[in-house]
Amino acid sequence: MNIHHLNCATFCPPLFANRINDAGKLVCHCLLIESKAGLVLVDTGLGSRVLAEPGRRSPPGSLKMMGARLDPEETAERQIARLGFSKSDVRHILLTHLDFDHAGGIADFPDAKIHIFEDEYQAAMQRSTFFEKQRYCPAQWEHHPLWERYKLAGESWFGFQSVRALPSIEDQILIVPVTGHSRGHAAIAVKSDSGWLLHCGDAYFYHGEMEKAGRRCTGLLDGFQKIAQFDGPSRIRNQERLRQLAISHSSEVRLFSAHDPTEFTDFSRR
Repeated sequence: MNIHHLNCATFCPPLFANRINDAGKLVCHCLLIESKAGLVLVDTGLGSRVLAEPGRRSPPGSLKMMGARLDPEETAERQIARLGFSKSDVRHILLTHLDFDHAGGIADFPDAKIHIFEDEYQAAMQRSTFFEKQRYCPAQWEHHPLWERYKLAGESWFGFQSVRALPSIEDQILIVPVTGHSRGHAAIAVKSDSGWLLHCGDAYFYHGEMEKAGRRCTGLLDGFQKIAQFDGPSRIRNQERLRQLAISHSSEVRLFSAHDPTEFTDFSRR
């Protein structure tokens, strides 16, 4: 498989840039995978319709507060076109979760099947808590996408349970439950020629959180994770499990979060 690392949105919070990380920005690290079943996209970033209708397709004030760059050239749709593909070549989209900065681009690929855990789907459709009413934007799926939903059942993978393989894709791509940030949050594992890549979504935000010497995070990102979490104990437990995976199986699995610019630069150079 050919695997492309894409940054599908950039955020430079105007009031906090110098406190968020060394780069002063966040990215939306997505994967584009050339598989035997067509193109597979892991997360989508903001997407063209969020840029066109920010008030309907993102929580009120969020894009301004986060200093979103809103560059059409950063959308997955434009980047895929520059690689020589059509949007109809994207047959599958795997989402870590349905927050607007991860699923905002699904409408750009109406022919793609959307793979997600059932708990995350229900959280977004029902929006049963005050916070879920704020975080999920129904306009993102008003085009009636093709959903492929997965129950928490499956095989074991490096100690993680209920891991699901995609039945319609021959290559090794797995959905791994790491709940906490959201109700049905997932990590996406992809088998590359040099081992596994694990897209951890928002299970952590800063590369220092995965260090062997101990978890290290900027105060701003640490606080944001607590504010944005659905289930704190589950988030903390799964984050520590990911850190132990990074330490114990570093030669087999390479992890990255959705928003860390240091990790994105490292992987895109590779």
